Amino acid sequence: MFNLKSEINKSMQWKRLEKLAKKMRKIEMRDMFAKDDKRAEKYSLKLENMLVDFSKNRIDDKVFKALLSLAKKAKVQNKITDMFEGKKINITENRAVLHVALRNRENTPIYVDGENVMPEINKVLAKIKDFSEAVRLGKFVGYTGKKLTNIVNIGIGGSDLGPKMAVEALKKYMPKEMNCYFISNIDGTACAEVLNKVDPETTLFIVCSKTFTTIETLTNAKTCRKWLIDALGEHATSKHFVAVSTNAKEVEKFGIDVENMFEFWDFVGGRYSMWSAIGLIVAIAVGYDNFEKMLAGANAMDNHFKTADLDKNIPVVLALISIWYNNFFNVRNHVVVPYDQYLTYLPAYLQQLIMESNGKYVDLDNRFIKYQTSPVIFGGAGTDVQHSFFQMLHQGTSFIPCDFIIPAISHNEIGEHHEILLANILAQSEALMMGKTTKEAMEELKAKGLSSEEVNRLKKYKTFKGNRPSNTIIFKKIDPFALGMLVAMYEHKTYVEGVVWNIASFDQMGVELGKQLALRILPELQGNKDDVKHDCSTTALIKLIKGLRK
Repeated sequence: MFNLKSEINKSMQWKRLEKLAKKMRKIEMRDMFAKDDKRAEKYSLKLENMLVDFSKNRIDDKVFKALLSLAKKAKVQNKITDMFEGKKINITENRAVLHVALRNRENTPIYVDGENVMPEINKVLAKIKDFSEAVRLGKFVGYTGKKLTNIVNIGIGGSDLGPKMAVEALKKYMPKEMNCYFISNIDGTACAEVLNKVDPETTLFIVCSKTFTTIETLTNAKTCRKWLIDALGEHATSKHFVAVSTNAKEVEKFGIDVENMFEFWDFVGGRYSMWSAIGLIVAIAVGYDNFEKMLAGANAMDNHFKTADLDKNIPVVLALISIWYNNFFNVRNHVVVPYDQYLTYLPAYLQQLIMESNGKYVDLDNRFIKYQTSPVIFGGAGTDVQHSFFQMLHQGTSFIPCDFIIPAISHNEIGEHHEILLANILAQSEALMMGKTTKEAMEELKAKGLSSEEVNRLKKYKTFKGNRPSNTIIFKKIDPFALGMLVAMYEHKTYVEGVVWNIASFDQMGVELGKQLALRILPELQGNKDDVKHDCSTTALIKLIKGLRK
C-alpha cells in the first residue's frame, strides 16, 4: 500500500538546501579551512580503528543542519529501525531486508512473519564452519583422495562480486598452497581460462544460484562438470561440487550431494549476500575465524548505524553528503579510490551495490521521479588511477566527489613504499580541495626562469580550480574486521540515500528485461529460421552474426 505523500523535492527542507547550494557555489573550501582550524575535528567521525574525515566537503554548519533536517523529514531513523525489526521494506517483492541478521553476533532474536530467523542462520553458519575447516584441513578431499587446494566460485552479480572482492581484500590471510578463482561471465573464455589453470583432482567448485536456474551460472557449472567428468569419471561430481542454493531438487539432479548444499533466504538480496553461504569461498580461503571477524566488523557498523544520533552516524552523514552533491549541485558521478592493492575489486563491488540499489526512476508511491537518484560509481586502486582519470578530477569541467580509503599500516611494509602511498593519498585530497590559483601558478613558472611570454602562455594550463570535495577514510589496517566495517558502511549509506529519495533500494527489476530478450534471441541464433521479428537493427545484426558463424 502506497503512502501517497508529497515528493521529497517539494518539501521545505529540500527548498532550503537549494538556496544554500546557490550560496555555497561561491564559497571556497580553502577559505573555510583558513577561518576555522578546528574544521577537521568538527567534521570527522570515529568508530573502532576507523576514522572518516569529511571536512574537505563544501559544507558548513548551516548546510549540515539542513541536511540533517532533510533526513528527519524522510524519517531516516524510523526506516533504520524498520530494517532491523524485519519489516518488509522491500515493498515490490514483499520481503524483509535482513543481511544484518547474518552478522548478528549478539544473537538477539530477529523476527520475520513472527519467526525468529537466528536459529536457521546459526545453523548455516555452523555448517559453513564445519565444511570450510574440513576442506582446509584435508578432511573433505577430492575423488582421488587429494586435498582440495583450488577453489572455484561459479556465480554472477552478488554471488560473484562480493566474495571476489573479499577474497582479494583478505588475500594475505590465505594459505600459500590455496588458490581461488571466480567464473561469472557467460563468455566461454571465463571458463576456459580458469580450467586451464587448475587440476581436476584438487579443484572444488562452489555453484552459487538461489534458484539453481540462473543461465550464466548453470551454463558455466555444466561446462565445469563436463571437464571434471572427462578427467575423473561420472561419480567425481559429488566430491568436487557443492552448491549455495535453495533448490534441493535441481541441486541433486545436477549431481551434487544435498548434504553439501548451503541455504540462504529471500530476505538476503544478492548484492548483500556475501555474509551468507555465498561467502563460503571466503571462509575456505581465509579460515572461518577470519570470516567470523569480518561478520563482527560488519556487526559493529550495524550497531553504530542503529544507535548513533544522525549527526554522528557515519553511513547517514556520508549519504547526506552524497545527496548534497547529487541533487543540489547536479553532480552525476562519484569516485571511490582505495589506496590498497588488496582492495582492487572494491569499486566494482560498490558499482553493483549502489547503482543496482538506487538506479531507479519510480518512487515508493508509484510515481515517476523528477529528481536525480543514483550517481555513476567508478574508481580503482591508487596510485594507478592517478595516471588514468585523476586528470579529470583535477581539471575536468565539473567536479566529482571522491572517497579516499587507506590503511595506516600495510600488510607488506617494504622499504618506503607505504609512506609514499600515504603521501600520495593525503596530497591528492589536499590538492583537490586547495587547487592552485593562477597567481600561484605564475609565481611557480617565474621561479623556474620562464619568460613573461611563456608564463602568460602556460598560466591557465597550470591553474587548478580546486574546491573539489572528498572524504578520507582511514583504518589502522585492512584486516577482516575492518573490511566488514567498510562494506557495511557502504551498504547502510546506500540504504539511507534510497530512503531520502523514497525509492525501493532492494529490488533490481532493471536487470530482468535484457535477460528476457536474450532468451528470446538465443533460439533465433541457434535455429535456421530467417523470419526473426525485431527492430531492423537487431534483425540485421542477427542475420549478420549467423552468416559469420556458418
